[in-house]
Amino acid sequence: MPADDSVLPETMESLAQLKAMTERIPGMIFQLFRSTSGQLRFPYLAGNATLVRAGERRLLADDASYAFARIHAEDFPRLMAAIERSAKSLTPLANQFRLYQPCGEVRWISVRAQPEWRGDGTLWHGLMMDVSEQVAHEAHLRELSDTDELTGLANRRKLMCRLDEEISSARRHGSPLSLMLIDLDHFKGINDTWGHLQGDQVLEDLARLCEQQLREEDIPARLGGEEFAVILPLTPLSHCLPLAERLREAIALHDFGFGAGRVTASIGIAEYRLGEPREAFIERADRRLYRAKHQGRNQVLSQP
Repeated sequence: MPADDSVLPETMESLAQLKAMTERIPGMIFQLFRSTSGQLRFPYLAGNATLVRAGERRLLADDASYAFARIHAEDFPRLMAAIERSAKSLTPLANQFRLYQPCGEVRWISVRAQPEWRGDGTLWHGLMMDVSEQVAHEAHLRELSDTDELTGLANRRKLMCRLDEEISSARRHGSPLSLMLIDLDHFKGINDTWGHLQGDQVLEDLARLCEQQLREEDIPARLGGEEFAVILPLTPLSHCLPLAERLREAIALHDFGFGAGRVTASIGIAEYRLGEPREAFIERADRRLYRAKHQGRNQVLSQP
């Protein structure tokens, strides 16, 4: 900035401090203008140069399309809808979207801006912040809250959420849905004889067998202890039965090591009946599981 005798020294110092601050924040201060014809441009941009290419700022002052073209295709419609709502109601703009960097890396950007009407269009004054680390941390926390710590499968909470989603889908579309409940036979004896560490290894091996034997669309989960469940979307009972038998056989033939001998599982399966509550659906599969146990274990039951 050229020296100007009419500017007080303290003002010059404040401007220098403001420039230094905006260059160091993990985002950008901006003005976005949208004309009545819908053209977008950035009259003002200051801050982290990594969000905008070095030579883009002058271009963006006339045409914002250079920046908007780098927004992830899945996020672009949502952002444009938010801009439209903000312009019509003159309410604050708040949105998150993924932005491709010049190097190809994708960063999550959070936008907060306040609009004002200028006669020939809408002008937003706002801040764009790089929140990629925050988004990654939140995703990690969600994964932890939905994942069984020992096996890495979905936990009971996640299973119930997914089961509700699949039941809702089955009701809407009339599509089949099956549920498989699995319980290891005589698991207490493994813990008592070989210890809980070896028992945990059996549970981890069972989780891997579920992932290997089941289909990609199936949703295995650990309910707790030695109890597991599998949601089978778009699957009638007639197709669920051979899948359950294949898993039961794989468990019985698997070498769990440490001299544990043969480990088996009992499995109960049920197909969703339109209109029944989630608890009734689970209860039908659960009754068949315990009948399988009472009738000798190491078997699959699909009948009441």
